[in-house]
Amino acid sequence: MTQFNDTILRAYRGEKTDYTPLWFMRQAGRSQPEYNKLKEKYSLFEITHQPELCAYVTELPVVNYQTDAAILYKDIMSPLPPMGVDVEIKKGIGPVIYNPIRSKADVDKLDDLDPQNDVPYVLDTIKILTEEKLNVPLIGFSGAPFTLASYMIEGGPSKQYNKTKAMMYGDSETWFALMDKLGDMIITYTKAQIAAGAKAIQIFDSWVGAVSAADYRIFIKPVMEKIFNALKEEDVPTILFGIGANHLLLEFNDLPVSTVGLDWRTSITQARDMGITSSLQGNLDPAILLADWDIIEKRTKEILDQGKDEEGYVFNLGHGVFPDIEPDTLKRLAALVHEYSSK
Repeated sequence: MTQFNDTILRAYRGEKTDYTPLWFMRQAGRSQPEYNKLKEKYSLFEITHQPELCAYVTELPVVNYQTDAAILYKDIMSPLPPMGVDVEIKKGIGPVIYNPIRSKADVDKLDDLDPQNDVPYVLDTIKILTEEKLNVPLIGFSGAPFTLASYMIEGGPSKQYNKTKAMMYGDSETWFALMDKLGDMIITYTKAQIAAGAKAIQIFDSWVGAVSAADYRIFIKPVMEKIFNALKEEDVPTILFGIGANHLLLEFNDLPVSTVGLDWRTSITQARDMGITSSLQGNLDPAILLADWDIIEKRTKEILDQGKDEEGYVFNLGHGVFPDIEPDTLKRLAALVHEYSSK
């Protein structure tokens, strides 16, 4: 194995680096021909339950694109079935949950997560990657309480989150019980990933942008403080990312988190002007990767010009890789980021 490249960890910790490190959200999976060939035979859950196969999928982008980190290939739903959540990933829909949460009694029925016994394949995948394969850090991850709760309450994806908000506003006892249950699970789950070898943790709060800042402070921020304070004990970088969460960035920054992830709606300059002091990660709109190369290059350089002099900046997309983005485009983009930022 070649020398370990810790550039991205130093960037997450707010240190100056020789170049801007990068990885791409959803870099492993849908746009890769090797992955799509596997999906002809295996489902997502079947891949994640086979550590050697899952490690192969996780490592592919590092080999193909020369990214500065791998992110564990799995789904935010992965820890929920052992807790008693009946979930199916339906093609073209996403997670569908057949026993949605409707009352505190439903929350009380949820089991605690025991990673060693409940998700040993996740930990085995991490060990294979960190002990045998990778020369860059592995990022572990979890969904955040609000985002997980939204699926568990709605029964699947939602645009308005009406049932979720109805519980938040009208049944606070059940809401906070669910937040506590999920918060404890996330702490246990991510700490197990770190113990197995993950060098950073990203918390995906993909849908929390649906909540106002005032409601975030009341209904969500306490459990987020609990999670990140617990992870702070592990001395690994932590990243928090949400979509459409411009109005929550100062709340994110107020948490004990190393890095705030930006979607494409908020520029690096805007984030700093708002008062964000954490390290930053982001934030090319993935849709731009469907445009001609001259547009991709121009937009990427504009972002890098804002971020490359930062002490603590990691290039990423403002959301995940689309299935129809060409792998060669991602490879070319990674080379551009490395070359341009090292000048």
